[in-house]
Amino acid sequence: MTTNIATEILAYFKGSNDNMVQFLENLVNYESPSNNPNSQKALLEFLGNKLNSIGYFTLLVPGKKTGGFLYARPKNRDRKKPLQLLLGHCDTVWEEHTLLKMPISKNDGKMTGPGVYDMKAGLTQLIFALQAIHEMSLQSHLSPVILINSDEEIGSRESRHMIKRLAKIAERAFVMEPPLGLEGKLKTARKGLGRFTITVTGKAAHAGLDPGKGINAIVELSHQVQMLFAMNDFDKGITVNVGTIQGGISPNVVAPESKAVVDVRVQNKEDGEFITEKIYGLQPTISDVEIKVEGGIGRPPMERTARNQKLWHLAKAKGLLLGLDLQEATAGGGSDGNTTSAFTATLDGLGTTGDGAHALHEFIFLDQLPERTALLTLLLLSDSLDY
Repeated sequence: MTTNIATEILAYFKGSNDNMVQFLENLVNYESPSNNPNSQKALLEFLGNKLNSIGYFTLLVPGKKTGGFLYARPKNRDRKKPLQLLLGHCDTVWEEHTLLKMPISKNDGKMTGPGVYDMKAGLTQLIFALQAIHEMSLQSHLSPVILINSDEEIGSRESRHMIKRLAKIAERAFVMEPPLGLEGKLKTARKGLGRFTITVTGKAAHAGLDPGKGINAIVELSHQVQMLFAMNDFDKGITVNVGTIQGGISPNVVAPESKAVVDVRVQNKEDGEFITEKIYGLQPTISDVEIKVEGGIGRPPMERTARNQKLWHLAKAKGLLLGLDLQEATAGGGSDGNTTSAFTATLDGLGTTGDGAHALHEFIFLDQLPERTALLTLLLLSDSLDY
């Protein structure tokens, strides 16, 4: 890939910038909270129609509790070419009518709005990169397949099976999540994410008449919370956070049950297995109390593997052709890249630089939308690597 071609591609996107921004604004106007299948369906249909117009076959697969996912591939694909997976999500953490209090704005080189950074800018890049390849008659050495789901923000439970299926047959995966920090670092590793529920069962009794006949599950849970907190190992990147607790019936009843929900983050598979064993090994400190542990590591870590690093170095080289000095980083949160990384070379964080994911100040830098789309296009045009 020569500097001349990279320059031509970047010029194409700078010339298409107004269209890209308008397309992105349309996507943000499709408010698409994870818990609203109807709004997600409308957005996925909009994206599907756009992909149809540039020569892609699309299939909208409905979900049981979500809007499902959109699958796409070239209509006239060369079956001899290896596959590369483009992965994104259309759902956001924002409820309907958020636009009333958080309207779209374009000021001081930024575009704000619910979902603009996480990750409707990434979806815009995906569409326009494929459109550029189509309109400029560029030849890709790998055939792209696309999956856009509507349940990523709530764990991708309905779409994960298809993500795994595609990752197993793809040579590499590009994840259109936003990059990390104002420097726009690409995500070459992510922590694994686990969710555990600790349920403590004691014995009810009248708090005034027969307190000695009861066994207080809340008291026991307080001891368990301390033991869970002690499992944190920040140097290793292991975090154990008791996020919610509940329990009891009434102030005048010795609590017969209590419950805690625990968030766990780990940097590698071994630490995930280690912390899971420790949590399942929790023992009561009070006699005649039962402890039940449920859950596990739902999203495995995206580790900085050799094949992921080869893909990162490819991106680093392509960035230099565009005048970008890219950096890599580890993200504390999970994404569908955690899933694909278990099966194929994965590079995450290819969206547009900005800030404020899940926050009221969410924004992207408008001048970086063409640059990051050009980077994605160069990656899609790249040769196979020896992984």
